[in-house]
Amino acid sequence: MPFDEDSPFDRIREFYLYQEPALLGAIRLGDRREARRVINHVLVHIYAAGQERSELLKGLLLELVVMISRAAVEAGASQSEVLGMRFAHLTELAEIDDDEALAVWLRSTLERIFTAIERHQRFEVPLMVAGTLKFLRENLDRDLSREEVARHVGVSPGHLSESLKERTGRSFVELLRETRIQRACELLAQTEKPLSEIAVACGFCDQSYFTHVFRDMRGMTPRQYRGQSHSGAVSK
Repeated sequence: MPFDEDSPFDRIREFYLYQEPALLGAIRLGDRREARRVINHVLVHIYAAGQERSELLKGLLLELVVMISRAAVEAGASQSEVLGMRFAHLTELAEIDDDEALAVWLRSTLERIFTAIERHQRFEVPLMVAGTLKFLRENLDRDLSREEVARHVGVSPGHLSESLKERTGRSFVELLRETRIQRACELLAQTEKPLSEIAVACGFCDQSYFTHVFRDMRGMTPRQYRGQSHSGAVSK
């Protein structure tokens, strides 16, 4: 996305809003790597704003953290803990006055929120939801229906859908698609397998449809993602 030098704040906000679904989805699913990737892209655009950042961009970052916090609560983090962290984040952000501190703050904020999610999930992730996610990851190379997965975890299809929506904020179809794309990201970054082979391994009917879904969910093509990953632009 090109950077508009005449309105850096508006352009950065537009870029963040474009990336927001991927970021919130990654947080709900506990995908630190994908969340880091989005944050890194936001930081790159913030740096490009130079001295125009000022307090307006601090407001944008606070808005970003509020959205992350809401997603964290949806993912299972303690609401009281997250609210307390948000106050601390506001205090820290007010004192930031340089690029290095800004990057450290945003990344550390993300890590703290993920830690809060994981600490809560260790005790409260329903076995049914955990079993569903595990089954999806282990069977991505073939067609998967809600009915089959529900039978595997021992619940009705309706109950499965309700539990997944409550826990992850996504329907069964949305969660399956996100899990496929997450696995594709791993293969793109860690292997040199052809895109057609990755598409099949992740359960897509063909490379064209894989590329369409990937671009829709990650804002870039699989080839572009691989290039950024290999160049170090995508956080590991």
